[in-house]
Amino acid sequence: MAGDRNSLIRRLRQAGISRAAIKAAWPSWWTDEAESSPSGRAELRFALARRLGLEPAPLLGERVEFVWNDEARFKHLSAEDEAQKAALTSFGMSVGRLLLRATPAPPTRFEEAKVLREAILAGSPFVDLGSLIAACWAMRIPVIHLRVFPLEAKSMHAMVVKVEGRFAILLGRDASYPAPVAFTLAHELGHVMLGHLVDAPALIDLKDPALVRDGDDQEDEADRFALTLLTGSPEPDIQTNLDRFNAPTLAAAVLEAAGPNAVEPGTLALCLAHQRRAWPVAMSALSFIYGAPKPAWREVNGIADAELDWEILGEEAAHYLRNVMIGSND
Repeated sequence: MAGDRNSLIRRLRQAGISRAAIKAAWPSWWTDEAESSPSGRAELRFALARRLGLEPAPLLGERVEFVWNDEARFKHLSAEDEAQKAALTSFGMSVGRLLLRATPAPPTRFEEAKVLREAILAGSPFVDLGSLIAACWAMRIPVIHLRVFPLEAKSMHAMVVKVEGRFAILLGRDASYPAPVAFTLAHELGHVMLGHLVDAPALIDLKDPALVRDGDDQEDEADRFALTLLTGSPEPDIQTNLDRFNAPTLAAAVLEAAGPNAVEPGTLALCLAHQRRAWPVAMSALSFIYGAPKPAWREVNGIADAELDWEILGEEAAHYLRNVMIGSND
């Protein structure tokens, strides 16, 4: 029956689903014995359908249909075709549902960036990636970093998923230092708090919102929310006493200014980079600010691992979600 398995994989690949996503979704109970059984082969298709966001009935007939096709809102839309957009949406909705199932019901949420900033600053010197992730989980908005993507090319910077009035945030970008990821997370949280998903089950930022300006009002609103949350102002004005600076001098300056201004030093460097269009110098400064690089996804998913109620998911769903969060090994 290996031909049946290979045929199924081929059809999923033809629909645009990546090998990594298929491998992550493949159930741990699959054996040669299950493959020889009609009921086992049917259950395999139902399992893959649940995890990849597919319609189960067409998959039984060797046809692939996505559940949430053409429902999500895409920001910074590039060359993705309809099948790719459907794959991104359905995969994200499937993962988001699992995250929310494993997260207790939400308490009262903050609505304004300044209120949330003040709450975080009550226990932290500034709003950084760690405190921001903690705030999201406190509001019962689960946050993970995807280590498995539905498409061979990532084609997604971040995604917000809405399920029955609740929200989950899926980060697609990684960085060696936390400040860029903190801005992305604050931006996506802005979409949640500002009601940008009122008529859509998901909102997908295909490109880095910090680097793209395309006149989208919602994107501008989410940027302003993020900057207010991170710095206290929707339009931070970063002043320097030098017209020209290099990475070490910039790092020294923002490290000194961080405490008095209650702004994380890496965020200060990025704000200056945006204001002066000095991205190469600012990105180099991050290495002096933080020292050794540390992939941000490890912090994001480390917190998620501790927060999620894995037992409520059951063994197979937990196995799949862990694969998505750590990547499946060959």
